[in-house]
Amino acid sequence: MAHCFDTPIARRGTGCIKYDRRPELDPFWVADMDFASPPEILAALHDRVDHGVFGYAQAHDGLNEAVLEYLRVRRGAEVPQEHIVHLGGLVPALSLAVRAFCGPGDAVMTCTPVYPPFLNVHHDARVDLVTVDHAFQQGRWVFDWAAMERAVTNRTRVFLLCNPQNPLGRAFSKAEILQVASFCEAHDLVLVADEIHCDLILDEAATPHFSALSLPPALARRTITLLAPSKTWNIAGLGYAFAVIPDDSLRRRFCATRGHTLSEINALAYYAAEAAYRHGEPWRQELLAYLAGNRDALVAFIREQCPGLTITAPEATYLAWIDARQVGVENPANHFEQKAGLFLSDGAFFGWPGWIRFNYGCPREKMLAGLEKIRTAL
Repeated sequence: MAHCFDTPIARRGTGCIKYDRRPELDPFWVADMDFASPPEILAALHDRVDHGVFGYAQAHDGLNEAVLEYLRVRRGAEVPQEHIVHLGGLVPALSLAVRAFCGPGDAVMTCTPVYPPFLNVHHDARVDLVTVDHAFQQGRWVFDWAAMERAVTNRTRVFLLCNPQNPLGRAFSKAEILQVASFCEAHDLVLVADEIHCDLILDEAATPHFSALSLPPALARRTITLLAPSKTWNIAGLGYAFAVIPDDSLRRRFCATRGHTLSEINALAYYAAEAAYRHGEPWRQELLAYLAGNRDALVAFIREQCPGLTITAPEATYLAWIDARQVGVENPANHFEQKAGLFLSDGAFFGWPGWIRFNYGCPREKMLAGLEKIRTAL
């Protein structure tokens, strides 16, 4: 039977950056999906619109209850309300954390390849960036602990962690996250964990998400965990995220640094987030099954029909990280733009030139048509 995720939705001309930034290209780049959000979210937004007044907003009781219940049920974390900081987006929070905990001459550290804002927020704080490449061992991407020890300095103040990892698609294990947190403890770093893709793990039984929220108290006191419903329920354009900051002094410093640099959170975003956390689970399960099917079809296609490309099957997200260095072109993303009319994410922006990121959060037929264009261009 046809699935609701198979239904194409015309997005060109709606002001979305995915389709309208380069309307002449077939887009598989930025991380938003081509699926309509769940009916419960649409209903909540209609109800709020029908009220007719859109003044300055704050988090209402229903949202606060839904967030705490989500953290308890899905993340296994009992979080007091006062540990939550509501935010108008996750990327500004990365910038805010670096500005809050770094001063002149300091540095922020992260592991590459990684979501491009991780490689740019140090400019906001006018501090240095230290990067260490992830290593590939026994068929999966891991941390290069020895290289991290060599790279960290006594001026490093913040470690930015992406878990699940974008673009590698890894859901890091409990042991790995404990080791990251211990590394931060040993070097007196604030651990900022971006967990925006934590509800997009394609097989939660095989690779469960281990959240920074689950760290033992001695390690958790130096953590800022960033979460949002935006990627999972495709509401990124509404701009809502939240931070969980257990330590009072860290939380005060984070909030004080905000100053007047972050926009108000819009009145609709709160209600969409509440509906996602309260009612979005059945839809999420259907989405994961569909994305897993897309992932499997994509991996098989690349391995069987695309000589010169290699891929490791992602455990999480709807983003495939593809090694195109053997294709023999200087810039693979540019090559597929010129030869196939495709808009792909260029690995250079993630710190790894020669790679491409492909968004498979779309109807399967569209994904396969895009892959066919890649095959032809090879």
